[in-house]
Amino acid sequence: MTLYSHAESNTRKTWLLVTGFLIFIIVLGWLFSYLLDSYAILIIAVIFSVLMSFSSYWYSDKIVLAMSQARPIEKKDNPELYRTVENLCITAGLPLPRIFIINEAQPNAFAAGRNAKHAVVALTTGLLEKLDRAELEGVIAHELSHIGNKDMLLQTIVVILVGMVAMLSQLFFRISFFGGGRRDSRGSSGLIMLALGILAAILAPIAATLIQLSISRKREFLADASGTLLTRYPEGLARALEKISKDPTPLKTANNSTAHLYISNPFRGKQSKNWLTKLFLTHPPTEERVRALRGMKI
Repeated sequence: MTLYSHAESNTRKTWLLVTGFLIFIIVLGWLFSYLLDSYAILIIAVIFSVLMSFSSYWYSDKIVLAMSQARPIEKKDNPELYRTVENLCITAGLPLPRIFIINEAQPNAFAAGRNAKHAVVALTTGLLEKLDRAELEGVIAHELSHIGNKDMLLQTIVVILVGMVAMLSQLFFRISFFGGGRRDSRGSSGLIMLALGILAAILAPIAATLIQLSISRKREFLADASGTLLTRYPEGLARALEKISKDPTPLKTANNSTAHLYISNPFRGKQSKNWLTKLFLTHPPTEERVRALRGMKI
């Protein structure tokens, strides 16, 4: 499989998941609206979720940078780093993002921003100190690929959908608790529908989170592939991922809300490799990413 076909395959799978997610939302919304006998609730939930998610999307870079305690640097502060980013941006056809440094010993990095013109790339001091030039180029190319692939926009869409599921489930429980719902729900068929509604309200947020995590993992594979296309050297990123994942240094500013942004999970510790644990991972296992990179033909 070529690099292009690998990337295109991941893109198709991602958008198929998003399409399935939309269908899932429509069915869930219809079920809750039917049981609560009010389609206005669905409309309100959709509008509120969209407004909240897009406001977060608009200011996402500022929020993430503040949480990570990242500081901006200029070309004079690190000319070599700037040249590396500039050269890769020229190759990728992207505008130069703002560059930030996180004063943390753990090697890691992330990209954020609402679009290519307002993007930022943040690197830890540990990353600059512990990786060689080829490995650093691989990491930066990966982060630029997230920008070029419009992953921030896709993640926002997914966050909106996940938020809608959570809000619909909460509304269903609250209104049902206070006696709301259809008048014909006391019959046998009505009780069955009500039971299905309660089951859906419990399982839907879990299913939505699993879909979100699955999309996040697929976009990491895609960024690996796209980044390798920029450097033409998959071994650089492969070695970088191995070094980053094996480094035991904790990331003090890491938290659950930003963990998925980093090139590698910032939380350290042994992770189980069974299939159930993998479902709830924000990143694909490093071994799988490295194997995919070393299996590419450039």
